[in-house]
Amino acid sequence: MYLYHYYDKSDGAFKNLSDLTVEDAKELLLKIKRERPNALASARHESYIETRLGYEDMARRLFAEKDGKILRKAPHYMVVEACPWLCSWFENPAYIKIPINEFDLSTLSFTYGDMHPTFSPRVNDRKEYRKQLYLYKDILKLINKYGLPQEWNADGRYGPERYIEVQVWSDETISRFVK
Repeated sequence: MYLYHYYDKSDGAFKNLSDLTVEDAKELLLKIKRERPNALASARHESYIETRLGYEDMARRLFAEKDGKILRKAPHYMVVEACPWLCSWFENPAYIKIPINEFDLSTLSFTYGDMHPTFSPRVNDRKEYRKQLYLYKDILKLINKYGLPQEWNADGRYGPERYIEVQVWSDETISRFVK
C-alpha cells in the first residue's frame, strides 16, 4: 500500500494550514483566492478554517481514545493509493508517494472519505463509516468490504467519498521524504 500527498508545486509539499494561526491561515486562503482563482482552495467558504480545526479536534480525540500516537497538534494529510482527481485541486499539481511500511502505523488514522463530509453534521446518509475514525487494521477491513472510493466513485456520483484520507500525526517519516 502507498500513501499519496497531493500539493501545488508553487507551495511545496506538506504545507499545513493548521500549523498557522487562524488569522494567518485565513490570510493565506485569501491570497490563494486572488492569485490562483482556479485552485480548489479558492472556493472554500469563509468558516473553512474553523470547521477544519473542529474536525481535527474531533479526529485527535477519537485517535487518542484508540491509543493512537499523537506527535503533532494537527495531522498531515495523505490518501490511500493514487487518486488522480486530487490533481484537479491544484493549478500546478504534484504528489509524493510513500510506502505505508515507512510509517509508524500507530501515528496514522484513517477516515473513509475526506474528514469534512465524514464528520459533517450535514451528511446523514447513515453509512457505517460516518463520524468514524479508523486505525490501519480497521481501515483494511473497510477497504476489503467496500473497495477504494476512487475506484467506485471517481466522479463523485455516489456520494462525497472519493478517497480514503490518512491523518499522519508525526513528522518523522515525512521529514525523511521531503527536503
